[in-house]
Amino acid sequence: MIRLRFDIWEFGNHKFKIETHDLSGEITMDAISGNVEVRGVGNASAVSHLVFSVSNLRFNNPGLVNFVLFIDDKEINSIPLYIRKS
Repeated sequence: MIRLRFDIWEFGNHKFKIETHDLSGEITMDAISGNVEVRGVGNASAVSHLVFSVSNLRFNNPGLVNFVLFIDDKEINSIPLYIRKS
């Protein structure tokens, strides 16, 4: 789950995309993409949640994979996932 906060001037429809990149910059799985509608009710900001599940995710080698979030084609943030050999 991803929790996003939008200011009042950002209310409306936004495209999102989540990509995964390994240390060499290669994309490691198909991107997750869609739209999020942001609405506020008399507030200066609003929160939207992106909830999804990923099935059958496999990584061939240990290392680092970054999950990168794009909103309206702009990179917003990333978070690392460390893959260790079992």
